[in-house]
Amino acid sequence: MDNENQKMQKTIEAISIKIRLATNNDFNEWILLWNNYQEFCKIKLSDEITNTTWKSLLDPNEPMHLALAEVDGKVVGFTHYIEHRTTWAINYSVYLQDLYVFDNLRGRKIGRALIEHVYEYGKKIGTSKVHWLTHNTNSQAIILYDKVATKSGYIQYLKTDF
Repeated sequence: MDNENQKMQKTIEAISIKIRLATNNDFNEWILLWNNYQEFCKIKLSDEITNTTWKSLLDPNEPMHLALAEVDGKVVGFTHYIEHRTTWAINYSVYLQDLYVFDNLRGRKIGRALIEHVYEYGKKIGTSKVHWLTHNTNSQAIILYDKVATKSGYIQYLKTDF
């Protein structure tokens, strides 16, 4: 490994990541990430959906949650996760619905830290499982997911034209 790669490796290892729950004061940081995430997913959700999502994520009566990743005091990533009943267990499951980290910070264990936060939440509530989906073209994320979880083997089907 040459000197430049060694310096980069040390920089990556030295990054300090803080994961915390969002508050009302985090809207501006979240909306920037949310819009980038939608662009990454090649979708554009309406303002109504975005506003409803934000309110639900912060509502203590909703089963939805939002954790943010900070590096050097700046919000750089998020995860949305949802508790839900399942017919396959007595305890709730946790669905990790969305995970996003700014492009320039990927590969620095921020996504892993967000997933581990969801795992800790799952342990706290006694969940039967944490599960999520990703697009089969999301190769960088799949490398991480293969390290932190097991592929279920299931294929998702979807119908949206109601």
